Amino acid sequence: MSEVITGIIPSAPRRAFGTGVLYALGATLLYVSVTNPPSPALALFLVGMGALSVFGGYKMWQVTGRVIELTEDELRLSDGTLICKTEDIQKVDRSFFAFKPSNGFLVTAKVSYPTAWAPGLWWRFGKRIGVGGVTPGSQSKVMADTLAAMVATRS
Repeated sequence: MSEVITGIIPSAPRRAFGTGVLYALGATLLYVSVTNPPSPALALFLVGMGALSVFGGYKMWQVTGRVIELTEDELRLSDGTLICKTEDIQKVDRSFFAFKPSNGFLVTAKVSYPTAWAPGLWWRFGKRIGVGGVTPGSQSKVMADTLAAMVATRS
């Protein structure tokens, strides 16, 4: 394993708030579907969306317990899950209009990776990787600047 250059630790208050919002949304949707169902089809839709929201909250709580780590070779989670290899990074974008997570940054890779999503932490769709969410902006900025410097030195 390579030495960790920098990391992003999810903020505990944001983690709790984000998870709480998803649980509250799920509970509200399930409550409405049971107590005041507008129609059978809509009630089924509300139950499905409520269950999906509760599952999203559970998944967010699990995933945000990990740390995003940057090493010389890869961007990964503390449990070893690979987000992307640093040699595959083409561009790092922290601009205001970039389609990126809150308090995060967007990475454009040279190659396509399988689609993956860790709610509140990162997502990957093809060559685009978004890092951030319930993370502190200061730590994300340091990681984005470090990644940009690594890309610039390699070019």
